[in-house]
Amino acid sequence: MAAPAEAKPDYLLPNHEGPWTLEDVLALPEDNSQRIELVDGMLYVSPLGTSEHQHLVFEAASCLRGACPKELQTTIELNVQFDGDRLFIPDFTVLKRRGLKGLAVPAADVLLIGEVISRTTKVNDLVLKRQMYAEAGVPYYLIIDPANGAPKAKLLELGEEGKYVEIARSENGVLEIERPFPVTIELPS
Repeated sequence: MAAPAEAKPDYLLPNHEGPWTLEDVLALPEDNSQRIELVDGMLYVSPLGTSEHQHLVFEAASCLRGACPKELQTTIELNVQFDGDRLFIPDFTVLKRRGLKGLAVPAADVLLIGEVISRTTKVNDLVLKRQMYAEAGVPYYLIIDPANGAPKAKLLELGEEGKYVEIARSENGVLEIERPFPVTIELPS
């Protein structure tokens, strides 16, 4: 009987000693099958979202882009650098200005970060990232939860005490917000 063939992945992380640095992560080969984020020397690796997840990202980013004032810029899946060796790749962002260059944008240049929750990222999105985004002073955090086939969204604003406060919640699949600029986001189900 022949031995079963071993599956060979297309890409593995290289052997690495000690904590990872921002430079280490940005030097990794491009990998379109997963996200590699960095928090205090540790890597957080997650698969890209499902087609439903990506559809929600696209729709939310498209609505934001359509309403975005000319001096701001809407992006998807952008490397955002935080203090120390911290790097996140939010699902979508609104930048405070256009034309930023480089592999990573400083968190200080981000006006709004958006995450679509998935099974593999739920704890990171709702706990870790929420805390890191608040500590970095990101003014707005938009969270979309596709649970149970009827997506729900809420917009959080950074309050005076450095914690996020909910300022808008979707109703019947529609999120209407006034800040940081007026926009209506229809959440496809």
